[in-house]
Amino acid sequence: MYTKRSIVAAGPWLALILTLCPAFAQRTISPPKIGQYTVGDDYFLANYTQLLEYWNKVVKETDRMKLVDIGKTAEGRPIMMAIVTSPANFKKLARYKEISQKLARAEGLTDEQAHQLAAEGKSVVWIDGGLHANESVNAQAIFTETYEFLNRNDAEMLRILNEDILLLVPINPDGMELVANWYMRNFDPKERSLNNLPRLYQKYVGHDDNRDSYIANQPETEAVNRQMYIEWIPQIMFNQHQTGPAGSVLFFSPFRDPFNYNQDPLVPIGIDLVSAAVHERFLAEGKPGAVMRSNAPYSTWFNGGDRTTTGFHNQIGLLA
Repeated sequence: MYTKRSIVAAGPWLALILTLCPAFAQRTISPPKIGQYTVGDDYFLANYTQLLEYWNKVVKETDRMKLVDIGKTAEGRPIMMAIVTSPANFKKLARYKEISQKLARAEGLTDEQAHQLAAEGKSVVWIDGGLHANESVNAQAIFTETYEFLNRNDAEMLRILNEDILLLVPINPDGMELVANWYMRNFDPKERSLNNLPRLYQKYVGHDDNRDSYIANQPETEAVNRQMYIEWIPQIMFNQHQTGPAGSVLFFSPFRDPFNYNQDPLVPIGIDLVSAAVHERFLAEGKPGAVMRSNAPYSTWFNGGDRTTTGFHNQIGLLA
C-alpha cells in the first residue's frame, strides 16, 4: 500500500501524476473510534446512533459509499443501508439494479439475453448484522466491515469493489440501541453485562424477529424484504448471528442434509460452492474452529427466517 510520501520518493514523474490526478492519492478513512474506544475493544459496545454518526462521517471521506434510508423501525428510527462499490459502478448504479431485477424475475428473457445481462451486471451481495440484538458482535462488525471496504486499496479489495455491489444493513436498529446502552450503563467495565435486559430488543417480537420474514408483520422485516425481493434482489445474502456450537468458534454454511426439496437444486449447490470458498479461506489463513453441516441444527427447512426465506427466491443465503 503506497503513501503519498513513498510515491514522491519513487520519482518526480510519479509526483507530477499525483499532483495532477488527485484520484491516485490514497484517501484516509476515519477508523471506527467512539470517544476513547475503538469498536471491537473489550468491554465496549457501540449503539445504533453511533453507527449512524460514523457512517455519516466516513461517507463524506469516500467515493465508495452512499447511504439510503430504507424504512422505519417499530420505534421510529430510520433503517439505513450503506451501498458500497467502486466509484465507476456508482455512475451506473441504476442500470446494475435494473439488471439484478430482470435476472431475478426472468420475465420475457431469452437465455441469450439473460447471459448478456449477467455479463454486463455486477454481483449484488447483502450483508446484515444485529438481527438478534443480544448477539452483539455481528452488529459491531458492521463498523469494521465498513472501514475495511472503504480503507483498503489492495488488489483483492479493488477487485471486490469493481465486481460487486455490497449492501450493508444493521437489521435491528432498536435492539442495537437498547442492548448497547444497557451494556454500557455501568461505569466500571468489569460490571458491564447483557443480563436482565429490561424489555424486548424488538418492540413486539424480540428474538422472534427472525421468524417474521415469510409474513412481514414487523416494519423492519417489511423494509428488509422490500430490498431483498423487490428493489435490489441480491444474488447472495449473508445473515450474521452468534455464537457457534459448543467447542467451535463459529458455524458457517453449508447446512445439514437433506436440503429442502421445495427449492430449486441450484440453491443448495450454490450455497455449497460459496461456503466452500469461505471455509477454504479460513483454513488457508490459519483460522480454525469453523464448523458446518451436521455440527449444528441449521437447515434449509425453516421458512420464516431472514436467511432461509431467500431459498424460495433462488438466492444464496449464508449463515454464520
